[in-house]
Amino acid sequence: MTFHANLGLRLYRFDVFSPYTGLAHAVFCRQGGVSPSPWESLNVGGGVGDEAARVVENRQRALRAAGRPLESIADVWQVHSAEVLVMGAPRTAGERPPQADGMVTDNPQLTLFMRFADCVPVLLFDPRRRAVGIVHAGWKGSLARIVARGVTRMQEAFGTRAHDLLAAIGPSIGPDHYPVGPQVVEETRRAFPDEHAELLIPRGEETCLDLWQANALALRQAGVQTIEIAGLCTACNTNDWFSHRGEHGQTGRFGALIALREE
Repeated sequence: MTFHANLGLRLYRFDVFSPYTGLAHAVFCRQGGVSPSPWESLNVGGGVGDEAARVVENRQRALRAAGRPLESIADVWQVHSAEVLVMGAPRTAGERPPQADGMVTDNPQLTLFMRFADCVPVLLFDPRRRAVGIVHAGWKGSLARIVARGVTRMQEAFGTRAHDLLAAIGPSIGPDHYPVGPQVVEETRRAFPDEHAELLIPRGEETCLDLWQANALALRQAGVQTIEIAGLCTACNTNDWFSHRGEHGQTGRFGALIALREE
C-alpha cells in the first residue's frame, strides 16, 4: 500500500491493484479539503454537522484527484447492514440513495464511493470479468460477513470466480483500539464458532475485536485467495484519518472509491 499526492490531496492506494491500468481506486486521507474543525478538512460525509456545500466541494476534489467525473458517483445510505447492491447507473442529483453497505458494478461509467471513520473499507476487483465492488464493514457487517455477500453478488451478476478476485482491506480501527462489550463478544463467537479466539483479543480487563482479520477470514472462506490488509489504525493516525472513537464522535468521514476505466 502506497501514499500518493495529487491536486493537493493525499491518497492511499493498494499494491495489489497497481498492475492494472484499467482500474481507478483510492482511499482519501483527511487533508486537502475545505471543512473546518472538527471535520478538518476533506470531510465527505453528510449528516455529521458539516455544511452540505463544503461536503460537495470535498467530494468534487476527491473525484478529480482520482480522475473521475463527479456525475459518475454511485453511493448508498450506509446503515450497518449486510446488504450489497448491483449498481447499474449513477445517482442523479437530488435522488435519495438506497440503503445498503456494499455495491458492485461492471459499468465503467460508475464510480463506487463510500464514507468511513473507523469501519472497514473493503475493495474488490475481478480483473478477468472486469467488475469491482466496495463494502463498508462495521462490527455488525463484519460479523454478518458482508464481504462474502459482496463476493456472492459479483458471482451472481458478473460470473466472477472467487479465486480470481483481488481484495484490499483499508485503514480502519485496529484491534488494539477496539474494545467491545459482552454482546459483541457473544455475537463474534456465534458468527465465527471455530475461529473466534483469533478475533477476540484480551487487553487487560477488556476484550478487543480484530475487524481486519474478521473480514479477511470471511473473504478466505468465500474463496478469495489474494487479500491485502493495510494494517493502518484510524484511531492511531487521526492526522491522516477520521476516527469516530479516536475523536469521541466529533469528526468527519473519509472517502474510498473504486471504478473501472474505459478501455
